[in-house]
Amino acid sequence: MTTFNLTEIQEQLNKASEKTPESGVSFNGKSLKLNSEADAEEVVKAIEQCQKLDYLDLEGNTLGPDAAKAVAKALEAKGSSLKRALWKDMFTGRMKTEIPLALEYLGTGLCAAQTRLVELDLSDNAFGPVGVKGLATLLSSSACFTLRELKLNNNGLGITGGKMLAKALLDCHENSSKENVGTAPLALRVFIAGRNRLENDGAAALAEVFTKLTTLEEISMPQNGIYHKGIAALAQALSVNPRLKILNLNDNTVGPEGARALAKSLPSLPDLEKLNLGDCLLKTRGASVLAEALANEGAHRNLMELNLSFNEIGAASIDAIVAAVADKQELTSLVLDGNVFGSKGRENLEGALIASQKLSVLGSLEENESESEGDSESGEETESEDSDDENKTSEVEKEDDQEISKIEKDKQNVTVQDFLKNPTAENLLRLQGDKIQLFLEHAKSEDKTAGRIDWNLEGCFKALEKISTKDYFLTETRNALKVFIELPIKTGKVRVDPFQNVKASLKKVLDQI
Repeated sequence: MTTFNLTEIQEQLNKASEKTPESGVSFNGKSLKLNSEADAEEVVKAIEQCQKLDYLDLEGNTLGPDAAKAVAKALEAKGSSLKRALWKDMFTGRMKTEIPLALEYLGTGLCAAQTRLVELDLSDNAFGPVGVKGLATLLSSSACFTLRELKLNNNGLGITGGKMLAKALLDCHENSSKENVGTAPLALRVFIAGRNRLENDGAAALAEVFTKLTTLEEISMPQNGIYHKGIAALAQALSVNPRLKILNLNDNTVGPEGARALAKSLPSLPDLEKLNLGDCLLKTRGASVLAEALANEGAHRNLMELNLSFNEIGAASIDAIVAAVADKQELTSLVLDGNVFGSKGRENLEGALIASQKLSVLGSLEENESESEGDSESGEETESEDSDDENKTSEVEKEDDQEISKIEKDKQNVTVQDFLKNPTAENLLRLQGDKIQLFLEHAKSEDKTAGRIDWNLEGCFKALEKISTKDYFLTETRNALKVFIELPIKTGKVRVDPFQNVKASLKKVLDQI
């Protein structure tokens, strides 16, 4: 008796349809502020006049609930063919209570049109947990049963929002299983959720989703404040997603313990092409154990990019790293800058890569330092795991100390005046105490007779923008900044604000966190 794999047939049909040029509606970057239904008339007409609506790109505009309701009505009539909802940066300046309502309207319109989305991009929208309510309704609906790419970068989800997101995806998986009897349920391939402060609990909740899916080809979750416990949960989920090609956990605190968990999952990922573990405090031990897992004979032949930068990796791991990449014919990029190989280690690394004919893939070795005393290569290599566990006070305290060492390269403090002369992110971090209060006190003490400010304020705002997204930047400081930057800068007798652009850029970043 002949049997048919309906899932494979559907995949072939999707590939065939992808060869046909897409058509759709794009208002990308128009900066439209759509409040009322009348405001949305231009978008509505474009949707109505589109013969085949494959995509709707509204990136860089801002929709209120009433405007979203009008767009939703248009989608009810024309949205049956919609595959890609490209709604990145679509709620700038909106109250958090407006966002879930707008998303609910749009989701209702998609469901009424019996839309089957393939891609949903809602990155750079300041949801917070409140906004996830509307998103959850959409994600668990029939419109997302066929979803293949979900992009939620920089939404400020937090732990609560991460758990709500996980619940919505699990509901989607269950609901799609019930509707599509005999075929595969939700088969997500791409999951992107960087800069969301998910932390361990949020990561663990999403790991449960990944375990259910088993279809992921890309997971990108950089800068989420995830420590080794959350990494371990993700690593276990990775092992049941054998088609994974891209893994990006940049700027989380993986540490040696998290590295061991990831190393155990690597043999289950034969198709891995890109691995980004930069700025993860792997240390020498963590880098070595990962390199050994990658070096298994015949494993990870498709690896093209390996990023282990800024991980405080010492020279003792060089042999393991070189062995890991020696047989990788597809490798085009090996990023190792920002570590502590020292000059001798750097020479050894380059020599070993020359011998392996891999020097051409090595990026710059900028900010390469020597290992500090007490963290020698031999000490890390010979110390057993048991001894390590006995001597450390607690993993969390150790990781906190490492994080501080990462953001403070020396202990020299600076004054407000020093910072204003050289306004870099590093100098801002060196200011000791309540930074806002320090600035206010400095402003009061300035000589007012000069009649104008001659600080490098543009540099100050840029420095604040760079570090305000980091986990160690306090929420109270962010809130104070929002008020502070609303005040115009007085220069001379005329009340003008020559720093309007850089302040607007900073405010946009603060609003999205």
